[in-house]
Amino acid sequence: MRGNRTARKLYAIEMTAAAGASTTEVRWHHLERAHILSQPYPWLHTRNHVEMLKAAAKEHDRRESWGQLIRIVVAAPGSWSGRYPVGNTGRVEAGLTTPMPIPQDLADALGDT
Repeated sequence: MRGNRTARKLYAIEMTAAAGASTTEVRWHHLERAHILSQPYPWLHTRNHVEMLKAAAKEHDRRESWGQLIRIVVAAPGSWSGRYPVGNTGRVEAGLTTPMPIPQDLADALGDT
């Protein structure tokens, strides 16, 4: 496995939690945390935005859906080049290029190699 094992493991946990979430709010919480963890990894980053698109479509949220389509296109190149807004939650309301604070538990995981 390439990359940070702890971050990848937490990513899988967050994605599983999102898939089994009982409410929209809980689903997005886990998808956002997974997004932060996925940013350094092109495939995971893109996969996360695909899941965000599915969630937005299920909620009939056109603005979020369009935003996720754009993010799907730029996710992998951003990860490959290292040009992504660290800590960004991946949602339209967060902005496409706005860095954000990383929750401490995720920062610890991302720093653990």
